[in-house]
Amino acid sequence: MRMFVAVVPPEEVVADLDAFLAVRRGAGEFRWTPAEHFHVTLAFLPDVADRHLDELVERLGRAGARRTPFPARITRGGAFPNAARAKVLYAGVELDEAGHTELGRLATGTRAAASKAGTDVEGGRFRAHLTLARLGRPGEVTNWVRLLDGYGGPTWTVDEFALVASYLGEGPRKRPRYEVVETFRLGKVAVGE
Repeated sequence: MRMFVAVVPPEEVVADLDAFLAVRRGAGEFRWTPAEHFHVTLAFLPDVADRHLDELVERLGRAGARRTPFPARITRGGAFPNAARAKVLYAGVELDEAGHTELGRLATGTRAAASKAGTDVEGGRFRAHLTLARLGRPGEVTNWVRLLDGYGGPTWTVDEFALVASYLGEGPRKRPRYEVVETFRLGKVAVGE
């Protein structure tokens, strides 16, 4: 099963970013990410075997219990690999020093949890971002990055993350369909919650 571990912003944060992008989506030759797919990927797991899923869920829960909730905000823009030859247009994640540490450690912890559960993890060094659009071929997006630099969404508290299954080609217009398999709270959960 193709899966990823991610921080999914709350509805009001997604709605604010979606409203900012709505009037701009007609311009440019982008494949825009649907708002319901907005997330910050912590770990990409290209092929999770069914026999590893229970252990993966258990280990991700432990990884989350070691972290503390922190404030975050979607703001500014960027492009991978760069604005001159972009393949991906993204929004950044603004964090205070403690949040930067916590999110980095959460990404490291989720990747380690997946590896220990017998699952391959793909991707390079973690860089907090939210993918907004992809380009079919590399293009110049400096003006788009500048436009996004003017965006600042509402602050929210990151207090959970999710394990999400991704079914390629099963969504509208042959896009992926995402299904949250499990959510995990950050920090120790009190008895009775």
